[in-house]
Amino acid sequence: MLKPPSGRGNKPMADIQIFGSHESNTLAQLQDVASRAERAALMADGHLGYVMPIGGVAAYRDKVSVVGVGFDIACGNAAIRTDLTLPDIQPRLRELADEIQASLSFGIGRRNRADDAPTDDPLFEDPAWEAVPDRHERDRLRAKAREQLGTVGSGNHYVDVFADEENRIWVGVHFGSRGFGFGVAHGFLALSQDKAWGERAPEREVLLDVHAPIGDAYWQLMNLAGRYAYAGREWVARKAVEIIGGREVELVHNHHNFAWIEEHAGESLYVVRKGATPAFPGQKGFVGGSMGDDAVILQGATPSARLSPLAGCAQGSGVDGGGAAHAAAVDCGHGWSRGIRSV
Repeated sequence: MLKPPSGRGNKPMADIQIFGSHESNTLAQLQDVASRAERAALMADGHLGYVMPIGGVAAYRDKVSVVGVGFDIACGNAAIRTDLTLPDIQPRLRELADEIQASLSFGIGRRNRADDAPTDDPLFEDPAWEAVPDRHERDRLRAKAREQLGTVGSGNHYVDVFADEENRIWVGVHFGSRGFGFGVAHGFLALSQDKAWGERAPEREVLLDVHAPIGDAYWQLMNLAGRYAYAGREWVARKAVEIIGGREVELVHNHHNFAWIEEHAGESLYVVRKGATPAFPGQKGFVGGSMGDDAVILQGATPSARLSPLAGCAQGSGVDGGGAAHAAAVDCGHGWSRGIRSV
């Protein structure tokens, strides 16, 4: 447990719970975030991010951090365990990989080209769209979101096929809310600095009061982006399961860039996780590496004094597979976990 010196003014800084070893600049960034938060934590695969470290968790009283949630709102992972085993698909792995790549949309700005693309999802009629202040921007953002639902994006976002210790086949995906979430984050970053929606604004800390009109609008659209990301990941994962000829047996699904209302020590707080997987007791999560790396399916342990009070675990994506497995053991307690290897 690291207890930094007092923060700004007379407000004491939050206690910070840190797992693993980290670079000094990452710790300094976390301390800066903690100076404005009630509680904070850093996961074992934490590293320097924009304003808030990747792997950081911060809890606020009636506030939410736009940059803390990040520019890929609701980025996360979904994994589906299928009824297939490795021998069922091993002779066809190259063929199946080619079909997945040809059938799904990867890359920046791509639209979903599939005949069954989920363009009529009910989320496109959600009243939360009205929180975008400008009608033209609202229509443009909704049209882009409709085109991109069920696309994967680029960078460390991926679709992968895994086998667990019993050779059961899983499909795992990692991506977020695509251009929709990016537009929401940049829009509120601009509004918070007295600029117009769509105008460029410096990437700096913005804490919005969730009871003020701008904070309430952001909260509505952030949650809509969360629904959007869930719908996209589940569509992609199920499409990949269909391509490899399997049936869905179990779904494990989580955001790792998001904010939730949670109760900690008897107090309701707004908890921001940036590259940190929720791991409440009994909750399962998929912590992946980068494309082609091994991963883990884990389950949150029973709380103890050793565990983070903010019930978090590593993101995993973008770090080596060993780092993801280490995080599962250290940050979630010795709860249940299952390794899955990329095939």
